[in-house]
Amino acid sequence: MTDQPSVGLFVTCLADLFRPTVGFAAAKLIEDAGCRLHVPMAQTCCGQPAYNSGDRKDARALAEQAIEAFEGFDYVVAPSGSCAAMLKKHYPGLFKGDAAWEKRAQAFSAKVHELVSFLTDVMKVEKLESQFAGTVTYHDSCSGLRELGIKAQPRKLLGSLRGVKIAEMKDSEVCCGFGGTFCVKYPDISNAIVEKKTATIGDTGADVLLAGDIGCLMNMAGKIRREGGRTEVRHVAEVLAGMTDVPPIAGK
Repeated sequence: MTDQPSVGLFVTCLADLFRPTVGFAAAKLIEDAGCRLHVPMAQTCCGQPAYNSGDRKDARALAEQAIEAFEGFDYVVAPSGSCAAMLKKHYPGLFKGDAAWEKRAQAFSAKVHELVSFLTDVMKVEKLESQFAGTVTYHDSCSGLRELGIKAQPRKLLGSLRGVKIAEMKDSEVCCGFGGTFCVKYPDISNAIVEKKTATIGDTGADVLLAGDIGCLMNMAGKIRREGGRTEVRHVAEVLAGMTDVPPIAGK
């Protein structure tokens, strides 16, 4: 490994299709941390929707494609706890019984990190030079928190920004109700969960809601708008990178 590690950015489907700013913000943060950035054109979905629906055949095909596209880099970084968890925790299991591919999947998964965790835990970033005037509250998305242990890392970097005040919400670790295909299969339950979440968000009085997963953010932003709330919703990478000149999620 060189002094300047090579990093493959796994952009994620939702960033690519709905929030490209997150991809650009992630790229900036990775480069500012002293890494050589690569964004393989061959990347597609991480396979999580298929995997969660029991379609192991298609999930494996997507895993093979991702491994082949990214295994040449020192690290693989995704601005999403759920996608990173899929790549890191679940890929090896797709290849049980296939020794050659299982070995490749294990080597690949060992290099995978969620964006903010990579910056703090691997690159040892202590402070960022961006600034953001306002009060923010942070939602701990399920996969990032429970599968990857992401909790203190985003708060550490947010706390280093000039102008930021963090207002912790009650039950920040409770699910927002998105859960990928869960919100489609069980819309009434999902809506009841996100309704409780938006109430706790509003109670903080924060100007902006942040999290590390676009799916969760879209779910909460949509509910906030339907309820007439004014809390802006952004991916944490946008604030950390100082790229907040675009409208918030579900904003104008």
